[in-house]
Amino acid sequence: MIELTRLKGAKFALNSEQIETIEETPDTVITLLNGHKYVVLERTREVIGLIEAFRRNSSAPWDA
Repeated sequence: MIELTRLKGAKFALNSEQIETIEETPDTVITLLNGHKYVVLERTREVIGLIEAFRRNSSAPWDA
């Protein structure tokens, strides 16, 4: 999950595995595989960075 910000400032977590597209129109619009759309404050490059960081942390071995 990545944390994003709606245009009015509310934070929410999004399952990044469900993202189909990210567009800037000029607002950043994230479209999920099920067709739901989210408009967020973060720019495309920042969203991609959050996804990359999440995936790096998710693949790290767990300490027992």
